[in-house]
Amino acid sequence: MTEPKALWGIHMPRDVGMEPIEENYVGIGWPEIGNVLDLPKDREAIKAKLLETYPEAKKGAIPVWAGILFRFAHEIQPGHGIIYPSKSDRTINLGIAEASCTFEPNARHEATLQRRKVRWVAHLPRAAFSQSALHEIGSALTLFQVANNADEFLRAFAGDVQDVAALDDKGAETVSEQVAENTDDYVLKRLKSAISDEEFEHFVASLLEAMGYHARVTKKTGDGGVDVIAHRDELGFEPPLIKVQCKQTFNTIGRPDIQKLDGAIALGEFGMFVTLGGFSADAVTYEQMKPNVRLIDGPALAELVYRHYGKLSPSVQHIVPLRRIYVPGPMGVE
Repeated sequence: MTEPKALWGIHMPRDVGMEPIEENYVGIGWPEIGNVLDLPKDREAIKAKLLETYPEAKKGAIPVWAGILFRFAHEIQPGHGIIYPSKSDRTINLGIAEASCTFEPNARHEATLQRRKVRWVAHLPRAAFSQSALHEIGSALTLFQVANNADEFLRAFAGDVQDVAALDDKGAETVSEQVAENTDDYVLKRLKSAISDEEFEHFVASLLEAMGYHARVTKKTGDGGVDVIAHRDELGFEPPLIKVQCKQTFNTIGRPDIQKLDGAIALGEFGMFVTLGGFSADAVTYEQMKPNVRLIDGPALAELVYRHYGKLSPSVQHIVPLRRIYVPGPMGVE
């Protein structure tokens, strides 16, 4: 077999099932814009059509969608390699593009209206590839060019599948780090976009209750920068009393905000500042000088969510839906 001159990765929805394999194609689709081949062979023309069709789309999404449509319609060529990680059976499917782009208006799946005929040459388990290769084809994009691990995939196209079943320590560590980072990002983005500022304060109060405190959200007027008050006993008479300020933002919190919270803390009380983002160096230095002040940034908040998630009520868990999974751990640890 002639070696493919370029490699393209593509994702299709799970509900297409085995149809692309059985009918020898790959496809993408934005059904509302119709046939992209009817538009001028120009990214800007595709962008304009997308803007017209999806006026509410996020600003950054339009150029990405236009690039995917343009590349699928005009840059993939017969003889190029196609790598399709199937969600339905978790196989890595390797094929060769055999024809120009077509439009199938009667396609059963709207996500595959624009199609490319493919001759499939191999269907391999994910375990046949290194973690680095799997990570590359796990791209969030619908269509992307494969470059970093091209040699490994080209060997697979040629029938040379190496034994990569034994994942090395670094590979396992990389998997764990990627899962952790992606989950942190998901948790913090949900806390930013899925609830209001006031609901975020109630979420923090619920988290404190899951940690064993009694917590209540303060009234909006005259709270002195304090959004939540927490204490160990039901009535709030026993120390320590914790005053919490919540900022539902990814912006960096500076020292003046921490000083404002500190000004609302009486003798014997504690203060805690919770945010989705981070704190400036001056703010961290101020915390270090104040033994009764704690700063909880985004990653620390996510860690508290994981640690006490099981004690949150179902309604609170619904804000950040999570499930327990196992990921590779460090080798050699008892």
